[in-house]
Amino acid sequence: MKKPNTSHNGTHSHSGAHLAPSAPVQGDGFEPLLDSEEAAALLKIHPKTLQKLARQGELAAIQIGKLWRFRASALNRWLEKIAS
Repeated sequence: MKKPNTSHNGTHSHSGAHLAPSAPVQGDGFEPLLDSEEAAALLKIHPKTLQKLARQGELAAIQIGKLWRFRASALNRWLEKIAS
């Protein structure tokens, strides 16, 4: 199992708002999902804006009940698409 990123004082730290070409994938091929808050923070947009993009089908996402989940790789593909 992978250790969480921690700073020198033991608290969790989050790296900068860049997205890797592909998100870290566990040994079994599973890519962890981000919630709306985490994904929106990476893109530096409001979570409601992100959810709206997902509802409109502009951004690949998974809806589980009322909750939205996002793959970092899908966010990266969307960024590449809108940047070109």
